[in-house]
Amino acid sequence: MDLSTTASLINQPEWRIIDQSSLGPQFEAKHSFAIDDTLCASVGKQESPATARTWVHHNTIVLGIQDTKLPYLEDGVNFLKNMGYHVIVRNSGGLAVVLDKDVLNISLIFPDRDKGIDINRGYDAMLDLIKRMLKENGSQVEAREIVGSYCPGSYDLSINGKKFAGISQRRLQRGIAVQIYLCVTGSGEGRADLIRQFYEISLKKEQTKFIFPKIEPETMSSLSDLLGIELTVEKLLFELLTTLKQHSQQLLSSSLTAQEQQTFQQYLVRMNDRNDKVFLKSAK
Repeated sequence: MDLSTTASLINQPEWRIIDQSSLGPQFEAKHSFAIDDTLCASVGKQESPATARTWVHHNTIVLGIQDTKLPYLEDGVNFLKNMGYHVIVRNSGGLAVVLDKDVLNISLIFPDRDKGIDINRGYDAMLDLIKRMLKENGSQVEAREIVGSYCPGSYDLSINGKKFAGISQRRLQRGIAVQIYLCVTGSGEGRADLIRQFYEISLKKEQTKFIFPKIEPETMSSLSDLLGIELTVEKLLFELLTTLKQHSQQLLSSSLTAQEQQTFQQYLVRMNDRNDKVFLKSAK
């Protein structure tokens, strides 16, 4: 990876910071995806500087659009609910992931002026940020697909072949949201086994056009276990803010503006409609 290219994305005159990592169990994941769409619109219109948003959701399974085509989706969703998880469908690609109190999500929202940020450059910016946040341990991080993990992709982040993070992107109204979930602590294998059971129940060995991943729980872990150090969401959040401060002239702590709140409500309606259609259809 050429850090000289990605550094230009991490280096910003100002980083707007929206920290939603401690809002608690009542903070719904549907809101997060609507908020990122809102910020894409603001940043894309240059009404906001580049923005870093941090978010945590308790016991939530986020499904991708492809997951909604599982033949026995209702059975799988009922299983997850019985295990104490909320289930939502996001408005972007990818497949099922686990969020809980020990998983830190970071969204970096950039303006896409004249289509100057290709997809890999967005991914590389996030990879660069995570490596810098982990400092002396950053050199151990690899970006490559980890077969057997949930939501596998070419920018799975791993150490010694075990995945601890996945990156996705959302492009909207000339704004780009690069999103990552980081399994900070807790059992990576346990999270993966939950998704393994979900797919088994939702497929029941039926052949489908789309090939869903065969989950091997041992391919996933948490940063704490992989590095052998005690990490928390709060510690990693501190490293994020420190790193962004080193790569900007100013950090601006913020919340949504009044105009953004209005836009957010519109995007939330879309998220709710998407989820209602999926879950009402699967219940028939």
